[in-house]
Amino acid sequence: MGWELFHEIGRKILHLIILVALIFYFAIKSQAGQQAALLFLVVLLLIFLILEYFRLDLNLKIPFFHKFIRSKEEHMVYGAIFFLSSVIITLAVFDTAIALAALLMTTFGDMSAAIAGKKYGTTMLFRNKTVVGFVTELTTNLIVALIISLFFSINIYITIIMAFAATITESLVDEMDDNLMVPIVSGFIGQILLLAI
Repeated sequence: MGWELFHEIGRKILHLIILVALIFYFAIKSQAGQQAALLFLVVLLLIFLILEYFRLDLNLKIPFFHKFIRSKEEHMVYGAIFFLSSVIITLAVFDTAIALAALLMTTFGDMSAAIAGKKYGTTMLFRNKTVVGFVTELTTNLIVALIISLFFSINIYITIIMAFAATITESLVDEMDDNLMVPIVSGFIGQILLLAI
């Protein structure tokens, strides 16, 4: 269990590294505009795609990263590709507050659920999801909802609904990649509500 928990934490740290790219995104956006900032993220995506080409097509082990590949991902595209793709999509399509809420819920909600579920989860909720993981993720997502609504002066009901949407989507998705589904589904719902209210 110790190695499995360490392995899961390592995987989630890769998500945090991608979120660091958001700092550069906003710095570039403030100086050169949104298109230049999005191009920066696309360059990062291309780098990850090249690394995946080496791993999947040429069967090369990429130092450091190969340690955090799940067994079911060994012959599939790594989740970081989907997460970075969702970062680009959400920032390009949704308002900044909605995009950030969706991405932060995806990162911290998923991270807290995975760690709590692996360490304390014994009662299964749905497929490989535990009750502890679900409750922990929802709590984390609600905290993100509160912070985003205060920081961006956005209607808190919008971000609360996003928190529930993100948590439910994460719980239901198994075969499809949650790194892509969660931010796009929760972001889409948040954006529709923002336009409607």
